[in-house]
Amino acid sequence: MAVEPLSQKEIEDRLAELPGWSLDGDRLTRHYRLGSHFAATAMVVHIAQVQEELDHHSDLTLGYNTLDLSVHTHSAGGAVTEKDFELARKVEALAPGHGAQ
Repeated sequence: MAVEPLSQKEIEDRLAELPGWSLDGDRLTRHYRLGSHFAATAMVVHIAQVQEELDHHSDLTLGYNTLDLSVHTHSAGGAVTEKDFELARKVEALAPGHGAQ
């Protein structure tokens, strides 16, 4: 089944439900600050597991105690789709368990 790009209004409506997330060009993005490098690394591994389950992968940038995530859907020409928001919601659900802010 093809994945369709979301309209600007659909993106804005979904972003209103995900504090901390934003649209940067053609990608959904989120910056997290964590208590330590180990906590940030553990969160990366947890996100990687979720991405494998969804078969949808983001770009992750690990800093000392930070993690940046950006995602769009390659199969939709690099547009933002519902798949990106599904991943974002799952990441938001696991973030508190890692102490991410």
